Amino acid sequence: MNDIEVIEYDFFDPLHRKKLVELMNEYISDEMGGGELIKGEKILDLINGLQSHPSKLILFAKINGQIIGLTNCFVNFGTFAAQPIINIHDIIVIQQHRGKGVGRALMNNIEKRANEIGCAKVTLEVREDNYNAQKLYKSLGFGESEPKMLFWTKTLF
Repeated sequence: MNDIEVIEYDFFDPLHRKKLVELMNEYISDEMGGGELIKGEKILDLINGLQSHPSKLILFAKINGQIIGLTNCFVNFGTFAAQPIINIHDIIVIQQHRGKGVGRALMNNIEKRANEIGCAKVTLEVREDNYNAQKLYKSLGFGESEPKMLFWTKTLF
């Protein structure tokens, strides 16, 4: 098996900028994604928005030098625990590299970083019908919160 390398995203690397958009669009196009592809001015909105966000944690996964995975996370603050928390917003692995431990490597790296900064927990959301992702998350110790919480949305645009 190939070694999986996890690296931080570099906003000044043109290849990183390109791969971030490609991976996000692959995710959006996937049956578990949804939405409109990121193109035109929206590309700059994405890059600039992430770059200016004060608590981003963006990681790439690489095999043999090829970027094949991405996770976008944000550090927040858990008021009950009075400690930081990390929320995993996106985790993406290109189709041909799924099932090879790439998602697990990204998740393990996030947990390592969460421990380094003293996080109380790591949170994520997962589609109810995304059984493959749920299997991975459960194997890493994730589960429904106690008490059970609902993820609600109010779209503003």
